[in-house]
Amino acid sequence: MIYIEIFIAFFIPGIIGYGGGPASIPLIEHEVVHRYGWMTVDEFGEVLALGNALPGPIATKMAGFVGYEQAGVLGATVGVFATVAPSLVLMIALLSLLYKYRHSPKVKKMTMLIRPTIAVLLGVLAYRFFASSYEATGIWQTGLLIVISFFLLERLKVHPALVIAGALVYGAVFLG
Repeated sequence: MIYIEIFIAFFIPGIIGYGGGPASIPLIEHEVVHRYGWMTVDEFGEVLALGNALPGPIATKMAGFVGYEQAGVLGATVGVFATVAPSLVLMIALLSLLYKYRHSPKVKKMTMLIRPTIAVLLGVLAYRFFASSYEATGIWQTGLLIVISFFLLERLKVHPALVIAGALVYGAVFLG
């Protein structure tokens, strides 16, 4: 039963997570945290941070980790397969169709209309992380990390993986 749950938890975000990894992260969070209760929001945030700091697609790394935590190596295999299967099947089945209509205004308009939905999903996820951080560490620690991260990312153009690694070190030293 756990393998079916792992498959469903990562297959559904893979199907409806149009737009790639960032679009599917809030959907994975819903499945893993709220539907199955395998992690808390804080634990999910930690996995997301570590996954972002490592090279490769975020959704498959998260699926491998969560699947392994729930059901060992076979669980990790099921999770990773469930994550890549929808894209793999759709790529094989629809590649010629998409290639044929790639310059179509309707296809371009469809893509433009999906972007706000992805932005809202990411905004809701960010709000949950901020609320969780505020409850755990208070307004000053949360605010300090937000301001420093924003400055490093937007002004100094530091790679996000380095900002995440720095925040992890800060948390381990000052909050651990």
